[in-house]
Amino acid sequence: MSTAKPSSSLMAQFKPGERVEVNSNDRGFRGSWYAGTVVRREAKNTNRYVVEYDQLYADESGEKLLQETLDWVQLRPPPPPPEKKVQFKVEDEVEAFYSDGWWEGAIIAEHSGGKFAVFLRGFDEQIVLEEKDLRLPVQWVKGKWEPRFEQVQREKENSNFSKEVMKFTQGMQVEVLTDEDGLKGAWFAATIIEPSGEDKYLIEYKTLRNDDDTEFLREVIRACNIRPCPPEIIVVDGFKVWDAVDAYYNEGWWVGVIAKVLINSNYEVNFIEYDEKTTFNLADLRPHQDWLNGKWVVP
Repeated sequence: MSTAKPSSSLMAQFKPGERVEVNSNDRGFRGSWYAGTVVRREAKNTNRYVVEYDQLYADESGEKLLQETLDWVQLRPPPPPPEKKVQFKVEDEVEAFYSDGWWEGAIIAEHSGGKFAVFLRGFDEQIVLEEKDLRLPVQWVKGKWEPRFEQVQREKENSNFSKEVMKFTQGMQVEVLTDEDGLKGAWFAATIIEPSGEDKYLIEYKTLRNDDDTEFLREVIRACNIRPCPPEIIVVDGFKVWDAVDAYYNEGWWVGVIAKVLINSNYEVNFIEYDEKTTFNLADLRPHQDWLNGKWVVP
């Protein structure tokens, strides 16, 4: 049985020296885009190209850049810069520059200083990145760029999906991500007191107290930094190395990764944002969960 070849009008034509991005089929790289340059066409009548990567190397010495022969469908031109400055928000689908490539992810929290916590699907983990390391996803379709985020917006509007920030009610038990120095990246238990302007709420912490220690601290927090309390997950057999966890430390829950399993249900945890390791008992750990698109996701 003969196999129909793709129409030449649909096949991208790349020239030597042309800048491209590569979508690899290799395990561990799926869903990512890496920058490179076309070296040559494999043969005159083929649809395959030899590409040299910008930041991937052929060996551990890092002296010779990696070259691969790739099918034309794995290549695309570099996406054009946005026509106007992008205002990233919590729940935005993004591509994040990490480990020398662009990876699919979603913004799950906003930090001060133009930084965002991003859940990377290819790594099943959360990292904090600067705004310059984020871009909106686009796709190369039939020789032109098509903005995926606009398609998603249209689909959500057609299905009556609202992308508004979640609304919280008075007395609701929540967790809050604070921007205060020394506490960034941690989630603290709190109670919603009342709305305070557009997409902001006055909250009262359940563990943090004011400066003179006379009452629990109250603050006005943006809705994008508030989430419901995560559901309890019973850990039966303990954690394994590389498991994503939240560790209860300094009155809040801090995102980390199990670095070492110790005796007597103790674990060494590496805090992602601060690159510090501390020992915790199982009783002070919980499986890490991310609040994405109105539901809890377990990495």
